[in-house]
Order: sequence, then structure tokens, then C-alpha cells
Amino acid sequence: MSLLSVFAIYLVLGAFAGTLAGLFGIGGGLIIVPVLIFSFGAQGFGLDVAAHMAIGTSLATIVFTSLSSIRSHNVHGAIRWDIFRPMALGIVVGALIGAWTAASLSGAALELIIGIFVILVGLKMFFEVNPSPGRSVSGKSGLAAAGTGIGWASAIFGIGGGTLTVPYLSWSNVRMQQAVGTSAACGLPIAVAGAVGNAWTGWGNTSLPDYSLGFIYLPALFGIIFTSVLFARVGANLAHKLNAKALKRVFSILLLLVGLRFLLS
Repeated sequence: MSLLSVFAIYLVLGAFAGTLAGLFGIGGGLIIVPVLIFSFGAQGFGLDVAAHMAIGTSLATIVFTSLSSIRSHNVHGAIRWDIFRPMALGIVVGALIGAWTAASLSGAALELIIGIFVILVGLKMFFEVNPSPGRSVSGKSGLAAAGTGIGWASAIFGIGGGTLTVPYLSWSNVRMQQAVGTSAACGLPIAVAGAVGNAWTGWGNTSLPDYSLGFIYLPALFGIIFTSVLFARVGANLAHKLNAKALKRVFSILLLLVGLRFLLS
């Protein structure tokens, strides 16, 4: 398969991921990682590196897509920078540790962990399980500790952290609009640290295909970022025209099936 054909495939994947992310209000990483794992397998990449490359590439795409999201939320004053700053310090440390943790796991173990996580997110969406506000916002050390945990897990799953950050901030009595905006801002340090960590830990790996920067596969990176941002707007517009609750139920079932596919493979 030519490089141009490969790039075209990832343009389509970016459009698909962007549309679903805008439609369901979730981070693209939750969609991109499983699809990349399947795609890399179809391209014949080794099972020992496919999951690692999917995570690294997903985090690298989030570096670019989060910038647009941050700008949009900041215009509406929805980012709590007083919360973001201490969390970001912990996030960078946690994401670097998470990248190292992922690199130390086998491809099969990573797929199993990702499968379990996708199933849990699918169940949360299907049953609409959301934490009730139960405490006040932590001090700087508490926020840094929370950021460390969120950054660590996000770097392992290849996500921007919204699935974890929004519930945490909602539980801490942060208004939903500000929780979403602050979570979007937290996605940038997660993605930068996670991408750098994956580029570093994958550097020199002889099992990687051409056009790889460590565990980041460049044709997929550029193809996805080229179309995902544009199509996220398409998805957001569709969300206002379709039955959001029914759509989330359908998507949650899709996540459950994808997760089971990982667990049973």
C-alpha cells in the first residue's frame, strides 16, 4: 500500500473520529485508539507495537485538537485557570510516568487494559452514571495529586483525560460548563507530555514501521488532525438535530462491543 493510500485512510479516520467526538461530546482518543489498533493490525504492524503506536499517535493528535478546544472554551470564560495550573503540574509528571508504564507493558496487556476501560466508559454512558457534587475544590497539593493520577491513566489509555477530569471536577462542585472547559485545558499537558513520553520510549525500536517517531505514526497523525477538527464541528451541529439520549445509548453499546472485542481477542 502506497504512502498516499495510507494517508487517505487516516483522513477518513480523522473525519469519522471528529464527527463522533463532536456528536457525543467525548474526546477523540476514546475513538481513535481502538480504531488505530485495528487499522495498524490490518496494515500488518507487529502486535507487540500496534497498541503502543495507537496510544502515542492518539496523544499526539490531541496536542493539536486541544488547542482549538481551549481557545473556544476560554472565549466563553469556561476555564478555571486557578484549578488548571496546579493540576497541570501533576498531569505532566503523571503522563510521563504513564507513558513509561505503557511502554513496559506488552501489546496484549495494553489491549486488555484498553478493552476494560472502554467497557467501563460504555457502561457509564449507557446507565448515565455521573458523580454528585460531594466536596469542595481541593487545595493546590490535592489538585496536583489528582492531576498526577489523571495524567498517568490518560497516558496509558491514549486519551485527553476528559472522561476522568470532568467527573472529578463535577464531584468537586465545579459547574459543568467550567468542568468541561477546564478539562479541555488539562488535555493539552496530558497530550504533550504523553506524546513526548511515547516518542522517547519508542525511540530506536526496531519493530516500528517507516515514518514513525518513536511510538507516533506520522501518516496517521497528520491525516487525523487534518480532518478531525473540521468534522468535530459537523458532529456538534448534528448533535443539535438528533436525539442525543438515544445516540449516546447506541454509542455506549458500540463501546461495549469494541471493549469485548479486545477482551476476547
